[in-house]
Amino acid sequence: MPSSKILIADDNQPNVELLEAYLVEVDCEIAVAADGHETLEKVAEFKPDLILLDIMMPKLSGFEVCRLLRKNPETRHIMVLMVTALGEPGDIERAVACGCNDFLRKPINKFELLKRVENLLNLRHVTDELERLRRYIDEMEGDRPRRKPVV
Repeated sequence: MPSSKILIADDNQPNVELLEAYLVEVDCEIAVAADGHETLEKVAEFKPDLILLDIMMPKLSGFEVCRLLRKNPETRHIMVLMVTALGEPGDIERAVACGCNDFLRKPINKFELLKRVENLLNLRHVTDELERLRRYIDEMEGDRPRRKPVV
């Protein structure tokens, strides 16, 4: 798997440091954002493959950030792992409704975090490769309309 970019979006510095320490085992470049607006700015400049997104952040919540990412064609493909102390079933439903790919509750279990990060990064890279192959096939076939795959 190629080296990945992970954005940690959390306003609590000890949480950020813990996540960074756990992610040492992952071949990745890490950037950090401390609020919702900064998260969106970092996404534009850093172009992460995965965002570890806290829900309870200043300026814009993780729910709002995720919703905005999914609305934008340039960012809708980014994997989002919500990392939060919230744990009510309604919180999980709300996170899924705004478009997150997975949900992880605090306190964070290192093994669980690493497996979820690995799975989401693998999915992201496979999806990127599939899109690259689709573009290649489209180029080979010319401008002929492509049939929708049967799922």
